[in-house]
Amino acid sequence: MGISKAAAIVGAAESIEIGYPEDPKTAIQLHMESIKAVSDQTGIPISDIDGVFSAGMSSEIAEHLGIHPRYIDTTQVGGCSFEMHVHHALAAIHAGIIDIALVTHGQNGWSQRRLKGGGGFRPGGNSPGMQMTSAYGLSGAPSNYSHAMTAHNHRFGTTPEDFAHIAVVTREWATLNPRAVMHSKETHEFGGPITIEDVQNARMISWPLTLLHCCLVTDHGGSVIVARPEIARSLKTNPVWIAGAGECMSHQNMLEMGDFTATSAHKSSQIAYEMAGMGPADMELALLYDSFTITAGITAEMVGLAPRGEGYKLWKDGHAAPGGRLPINTNGGGLSFNHSGMYGMQLLIEAYRQLSGTAEDGINGIAGKQTNARTCIVNGTGGSLSTTGTLILTSD
Repeated sequence: MGISKAAAIVGAAESIEIGYPEDPKTAIQLHMESIKAVSDQTGIPISDIDGVFSAGMSSEIAEHLGIHPRYIDTTQVGGCSFEMHVHHALAAIHAGIIDIALVTHGQNGWSQRRLKGGGGFRPGGNSPGMQMTSAYGLSGAPSNYSHAMTAHNHRFGTTPEDFAHIAVVTREWATLNPRAVMHSKETHEFGGPITIEDVQNARMISWPLTLLHCCLVTDHGGSVIVARPEIARSLKTNPVWIAGAGECMSHQNMLEMGDFTATSAHKSSQIAYEMAGMGPADMELALLYDSFTITAGITAEMVGLAPRGEGYKLWKDGHAAPGGRLPINTNGGGLSFNHSGMYGMQLLIEAYRQLSGTAEDGINGIAGKQTNARTCIVNGTGGSLSTTGTLILTSD
């Protein structure tokens, strides 16, 4: 048996509270709540987990759970880390090292401010390269992604207004998700549908990116369980098969990025497609990292869903919207659902729900959120358009 479909995602769950909790949460609380939830969902006892995968906290998590895993992965390369964890879990299961892998993330992007920096996992820090990049106007995520937006606009003749369609359509999906921060005026004072004018007239963050071109900063805990086929088929949940996986990096310091309009998702998706024996035309759903509108637009181009310079048209022409031919970011995305800082876990959870047929249950989705997709590409992005992890997933 080849590595394609040598394992399946058998469950996906979130922490009890996500978004902006009234009482501050620690990162480990968010982890534990989601781990218990996915264990309950699948019926897999925590004691059966023999591989733990997280962004830097695997040993601490295992200790809290009281388990002694045979495989520990602490890969931390930003928001795509969790797509890479699924890739690594697939390989470990295929190699016969483990049977059941836990991939978990907890991040209190909102609460850590109220805890005065305590209890949250803060990746990275000020690297030596920061001294160099800041001199050129690269001194934080909005600034970095502003360079990508202006480069795309210059090279392809696009405009920030073109990319505003991504924010508008993604908000449409959020209005179908009761757990989305921006679901409605009841969930947030600025929630509910938005217009192109709303996006363009919002407060400027880093020219030309206004507030609504940027992701949220929230709390979120999420976990998925990956298991070998024999176990996957014995559970009460529907398996979602890992048909392909790939990862790649292009740079760490953004000044070393060869082209601000092209990311390593081109390579990571090629690897994943080849493993799956599929291509962009076979994808019926896409979960694409949207830390900013430009991130999703460029990624759509890199993974072959749209020609170079035309990624935004998937949203502008309605293809990515509810009822469109290629639904994208059906949970409301990092722009309107939730974005704790490293968003790749939220992508995995939504992909599982869609392909397992559980995306529309009155809690995680209302009428219109569940698609008919049987194939999905998931692409996470880490750093400043630096690292990417791509998965090709299929329903049972």
